[in-house]
Formats: sequence, structure tokens, C-alpha cells
Amino acid sequence: MMLAIFEIIAITLWLTKGKIFYLFNFSYIGLSLSVGILLFLKKYKNFRRIVQLLVGLYMLVCLGIICNENMQIEGFGYYLFTGTFEAATIHYAVAKIFGPLLFGRGWCGYACWTAMVLDFLPYKQPQQPRKKLAWIRYITFAASFLLVAALFLAKVGNMERIMFWAFLVGNTVYYGIGIALAFVFQDNRAFCKYICPITVFLKPMSYFSLLRIKCDAGKCISCGKCKRVCSMDVDVTEPSGKRVNGTECILCMECVRNCPSDALK
Repeated sequence: MMLAIFEIIAITLWLTKGKIFYLFNFSYIGLSLSVGILLFLKKYKNFRRIVQLLVGLYMLVCLGIICNENMQIEGFGYYLFTGTFEAATIHYAVAKIFGPLLFGRGWCGYACWTAMVLDFLPYKQPQQPRKKLAWIRYITFAASFLLVAALFLAKVGNMERIMFWAFLVGNTVYYGIGIALAFVFQDNRAFCKYICPITVFLKPMSYFSLLRIKCDAGKCISCGKCKRVCSMDVDVTEPSGKRVNGTECILCMECVRNCPSDALK
């Protein structure tokens, strides 16, 4: 079903935009996600890591570095200001604005090239209580758009080149901050919880996500293991609309894999 959804997107964009790139791009991502789902069903432990590398490296290296496409929020802001509905704006529409209505914050768990690196650090489960620092993400979000707006108002030339360098510098800064925070807070996902500006789009849409972890209360033995293994501090035993940090779920499936009573699915 996941492959079919992405194939529909791929073919629709190919036919409407007249670019074969979209057919390849979304077919590749859909196939990668489908491989991950198959590996999960086969109970392969590192299924998510494989998808992260397949999608994350493709977007970072192929689209970002080789094709000079700024897939960061600055690139999205740039194309919004120019009124262009191309790769970056389509990417945001599918993965981060409308897509979460279907698959929540699956982007964060399977495709983000920043988290792809951070998830290999040693603190896969948070070692400290969650900090009340989520307000920083809104400052990061505003700063990104203000930067692009300032460049436009100043009528700076060669914006395409500037956006490419913003992509390179921005990613370097994100990796540096993300790794530093992971060790300071003993939490691989500290950057995602407190700094990442993309979550400003993802969180409200994820609240209505169709794809989410469900808990069978009749099978749950209240052992608390699902909470301990969750990298995003989500309590999946609560009703979906009332879960603590419910919009933070990245569908990593660690709670499902570790549930001793098979109460989660």
C-alpha cells in the first residue's frame, strides 16, 4: 500500500510537471519504505536503519550536494518567495505538510538525513527526563524564514548559489549541534525535540495521522517497557488523542518490537 501511494504521487507529478525526475524520485522513496516494511514484518532488527540510509543518503548526497537542491527549510522558503512549485516545495508538501496526515512523523523516523546520523550515537533511549526547551524550535523556524526574507528584500543576486551554500553550512551546523546535544542531554533525539524547525510543520498535522501505534488495553500488562525504549518520550498506552508527546511519535516501532505481551501494533 505504501508503494502504491508513492507510485500515485510519482506518476501524477510526472504527468503534470512533465519531468521524469519525479517518477524516479518518488518511486525510489516508495520502494525504499516498502523494503523497510517488509524487513520489519520479517522481524529484522535494523530495518529502520536501512531505510534511513537508503532515503537519507539519497536526499542528502544526490538531491542536495550533486543536484544543488536546498531541501532545508531555507530552500522551502526561497521557493515560496519565488512562487515556484518545484522539488523543495513538492518535497515539503508531500513529506512534511500533507503527508503527516497519513503517516505522522514517519519522515523523522525513516528519511531525515540529520536523524540518520544522530540515531547511530549511543543514547538511543533518553537517559534524562525531557527538558522544557521545545520553544527553541520556533525561534529556529522564524530565523530561517527571516534569513530568506532579508536576502530577498536586499535583492541579493545569485540566490541559487547562496541557497546551495546555505544547505551545506546549515547541515554542518545541524550535525554539530545535534551531536553536541546528544551527548549533553544523553539523548540522540535532543535536536529533534528542541531545535529542529521542521517539527513546526509536522507536529500539528501528525495529531490527525491515520497511521499510528495502537494499544490493546486487554493485552497490556503495564510493564512500562514501551515508554523506556521510546526515543521520543511518547506514552503509547494512552488513547491516541491524549498521549503524552503524542505528536512526537516517529513510528520507529521500537515499542512494538519490545512489547512482551504483543499489545501494540
